[in-house]
Amino acid sequence: MGLLYLPATPACAGPAKAAKAGAETPRDGQHDFDFEIGTWRTHLKRLAHPLSGSKEWVEYEGVTTVRKVWNGRANLVELTADGPDGHFEGLNLRLYNPRSRQWSLNFANSSGGTLGQPTIGRFVDGRGEFYDQEDFDGRAIFVRFVITPLDADTIRFEQAFSDDGGKTWEINWVATDTRMK
Repeated sequence: MGLLYLPATPACAGPAKAAKAGAETPRDGQHDFDFEIGTWRTHLKRLAHPLSGSKEWVEYEGVTTVRKVWNGRANLVELTADGPDGHFEGLNLRLYNPRSRQWSLNFANSSGGTLGQPTIGRFVDGRGEFYDQEDFDGRAIFVRFVITPLDADTIRFEQAFSDDGGKTWEINWVATDTRMK
């Protein structure tokens, strides 16, 4: 996993940035997801056949509930949605690693009943970016998951696959959550 996410280090950042980087205290991100605690109306669309050249999207409407665990160092996301392909239930256990200052996002679909490969990453300037490498239809691909709060009551989630080592990305999952009052 370390090959996918390589933050700039003082050695490759140049002399001015190296001096600044050495003096900075690493950011503690254990409360990065606190903004998302609550219940959300979810509009979800997914690409029906990723990495096939297909442009067919399937849309769902649902509800996402996010609960704080371990005083914010973890949280549990439950998503239920309905669309033309039927009912969908997903769960995401997000865990904060205080040593690496990174989050792991561990997703499970109720139809499979097991946690998938975690995506690993962090928030920078309010935007979360997470990566992993997985098997998809017999080939190794990279997965990128991006979380972007648009305002206090709206969040965009986007997943993309790359089958060319990260040179190009195909978005295959977009969800927009709006806070329920």
